[in-house]
Amino acid sequence: MSTPARPKSTTTLRRLALQARPYWPHLGALMALSLLAVPLSLLNPVPFKLIVDSVLGDHELPGIVQRILPAGTERTSAVAAGIVAGLMVAIALLKQLLDMGYAVLRTWTTEKLVLGFRTSMFRHSQRLSLAYHDTKGSGEVTYRIQYDAPAIQWIMVDALIPLATSIFTLVSMVVVLTRIDWQLALIAMVVAPALYASSTFFSKRLKAHWREAKHHETSAYSVVTEVMGAVRVVKAFAAEDREQERFEARARRSFREQLRVSIVSSRFALAVGLTMAAGTAVVLYVGTRHVQAGLITLGDLVLVMSYLPMLYAPLETLTRSAGSLQGSFVSAERAFELLDEEPEVKEAEHPKNIGRARGAVVFENVSFAYRPDRPAISDVSFDIPAGAHVGIAGHTGAGKSTIISLLLRLYDPSVGRILLDGVDLRDLALKDLRNQYAIVLQEPVLFSASIGENIAYARPGATQAQIEAAARAANAHDFISKLEKGYDTEVGERGLQLSGGERQRISLARAFLKDAPILILDEPTSSVDVKTEALIIEGLERLMKGRTSFMIAHRLSTLDLCDVRLEINGGQLTSFTSKRTP
Repeated sequence: MSTPARPKSTTTLRRLALQARPYWPHLGALMALSLLAVPLSLLNPVPFKLIVDSVLGDHELPGIVQRILPAGTERTSAVAAGIVAGLMVAIALLKQLLDMGYAVLRTWTTEKLVLGFRTSMFRHSQRLSLAYHDTKGSGEVTYRIQYDAPAIQWIMVDALIPLATSIFTLVSMVVVLTRIDWQLALIAMVVAPALYASSTFFSKRLKAHWREAKHHETSAYSVVTEVMGAVRVVKAFAAEDREQERFEARARRSFREQLRVSIVSSRFALAVGLTMAAGTAVVLYVGTRHVQAGLITLGDLVLVMSYLPMLYAPLETLTRSAGSLQGSFVSAERAFELLDEEPEVKEAEHPKNIGRARGAVVFENVSFAYRPDRPAISDVSFDIPAGAHVGIAGHTGAGKSTIISLLLRLYDPSVGRILLDGVDLRDLALKDLRNQYAIVLQEPVLFSASIGENIAYARPGATQAQIEAAARAANAHDFISKLEKGYDTEVGERGLQLSGGERQRISLARAFLKDAPILILDEPTSSVDVKTEALIIEGLERLMKGRTSFMIAHRLSTLDLCDVRLEINGGQLTSFTSKRTP
C-alpha cells in the first residue's frame, strides 16, 4: 500500500490563511506595527554616530537636529550632547509604546486564532464516525486538538510577520548601508547565498525528524490518557509498573527524535553563526581601511557596525525560520489531516424529517463488519411494530450491541438497510434521528457536573420541576434529596463519586426527561444489586410504557418485560418470537 504524498508547505500555508480569514485585519494591523518598528530600529544607532562625529568630533550636527534648538541657543558640545541624549529617550519611548500595542494586539489575535482552529477541529472530531475514533484512540485526537492546533499561531503570527518584517528590514538596511558605503554593503551581503544554501540543506532533514518526533510524542501521550481513563483497572491488576514501562518506552522514542532535531538545529545554527561572523570580520577589516583612507568617517564605521547585526538579524531570521518552521508545518499538516477525515456515516444531501417517530423498525437483510475478515452480523432481518418491547439475547460477541449501534446509526450497514417508520435511516438527518432515542447503558456515562446538569443533559433548558419529575419516575429523587447539596451535588469525573446503582438511576432519569419515542436499554441492571435492580426495573416499566424499546440483557428474567424476543448467535438471527397480539 503506497503512502499518501505529504502536502507541500505552500498548500498548508494557503489553508492556514483561509482558516485565519476572519482575523486578516488584525494580522494586517500586527504587520503594520511590526513594520513601523523598522524605522525606529534604524534610528537607534544614529545618536552614537552624532556623539562620535558632532560631539566628540568636529562635524556639524545634521540640519534636522539643529532645527530642534530654540533660536539664539549657543551650539556648544554640552547642548549637542543633551539634544542627542533627548533623542535617544524619544526613540526609546516610541519603541516601548509600539511594543506595548503590538504585545496586546498579538495576544488577542493569537488566542482567537488558536481558539477558532481548535474549535473547528473539536467540532469535526465529534462528527467523525466511531470507526475513526476506535482506530486512532482518544489520545491521538486530543493531542492534535491541544498541541497541533497552535501551529496556526506559530506560522501566521510568530513566523510570517517576523519574516515579512525581516525582508523589509533587510531591504532598508541595504539601502542605508549603500548610502554610507556601497562596497561595505556589497561585502556584507555576500553571506546571503551561503545562508540560503544552509537553510535548504537543513530544512528537509528537520521536517522529517519533526514528523517522527510528533508521531512518538503522540504515542506517549495516548498511553497517559488511556491509563488515566482506566486507572481503577490498572490499580486492580497492580499494573502500574507495566504501564510505566510502556509509557517510558514510547517517551524514549520521542526523546531520541527530539534529540535528533536538536542536533540538526544546532549544526544549522553553527553554520549560520560562522557565516555571519565571517561576514562581520570582513566588513570590519575593509571598513577600517576605508576610515584610514578617508572614504568614510569613524562615526560612519560605528554606524555601519551598529547596522550590521540589524542587517544580519533578518538574514538569520529568514534562514533559521526556514528550519524551525518545519516543526510548525508538521503540526499544521497533522491538524489538517484530522479536518480532512471524512465521516463514514454521512448526512443525506436532502434529509427527511419525520417529526416524532411512531417507532416501527425494520431490518432488511442487514450485514455489517468492523473488519473485512470478521463479519459482526450477517443477513439479519426482522420487523418490529411501533410500541413493541424487544428483548435481544445471545452470547457475548454474538452481535447484540452491533444491532443497537446500527439502529443508532453509529455505523452504516455494509449490506441491506434499516427503516424507521418506513424511511431508510440514511435518508434522515443525524440529529433528527438520534433525537428519536433515549439510551440507558450498562455502564452509565455521567459528566463532571452536578446531578441536575447530568439529568438535564437530555434536554438543555429543562426546568428544575421537570428534572425532579424525571428523577422521581426513575426512583432517584429519594437518594438525591438526602445528599447535602441535593441536585447541585457534583458527581466527579465519570460520576465516580456515586455508586453504580445511583449512576444508573440518574441515567434512567435522563432518559425519562428526554421523552423519546424509542428506548435503548443495554444491560441496564447487570452491575447492580438485587434491591437496586428492583428499583431500576420498576422505573424501566414506567419508562417503556408507550415506547418502542430494545433491551439487551444476559439475565433472561430482565427480558420478561419484553413481548418480542430476538436470539442472536454468531452474528445471525436464530430465533424471533412474539407474544404480541396481532
